[in-house]
Amino acid sequence: MEIKSSTFLISNTNPELCPAPTKPEYAFIGRSNVGKSSLINMLTGKKKLAKISVKPGKTRLINHFLINEEWYLVDLPGYGYAKVSKTDRKKWLSFIHKYILNRNNLICLFVLIDARIKPQKSDMEFMKWLAINNIPFAMIFTKCDKLSTNNLNKNITYYKNEMLKTWEELPKYFLTSAEKKTGKEDVLSYLEELNNSIE
Repeated sequence: MEIKSSTFLISNTNPELCPAPTKPEYAFIGRSNVGKSSLINMLTGKKKLAKISVKPGKTRLINHFLINEEWYLVDLPGYGYAKVSKTDRKKWLSFIHKYILNRNNLICLFVLIDARIKPQKSDMEFMKWLAINNIPFAMIFTKCDKLSTNNLNKNITYYKNEMLKTWEELPKYFLTSAEKKTGKEDVLSYLEELNNSIE
């Protein structure tokens, strides 16, 4: 897939105000500071499409972008650690859950995981919640360029082993680096595959 156009549409905290669900939708989410905005910019080829910050928790809204005039890309707020109050985090989680559970044109949710760290409780619990609620999702390991090939393989294997303790099989996953553009074609090809599978 080639992304020829990407246009910002709307930001809000009310899923009911999202664009009409008339096009396929793909959302990206992950723990704060996982590199979500950088990955979205890498995929779309626009350096400033999604706002990047050195401070965790920059994304606080549901951000919709129209891609190739054909489908929506959604940048969701991060979960887990962020320097915000518990009240704000609770509000975020509430509208994120509402969005995920009620957005019937959401084809796949991409859960971003920092490849450098061990499985985090917040990631595991979130993916378990997705499975319980029958939400289709795939995993994207970010910042893979920050590790040697050997250490990267060790971390991914460790992650697989941890998940297979409670999962029958692993979700589809991708290895990426926004800086090196690693995994870009793999993720875009999967998005194209999903788009083509929609009747």
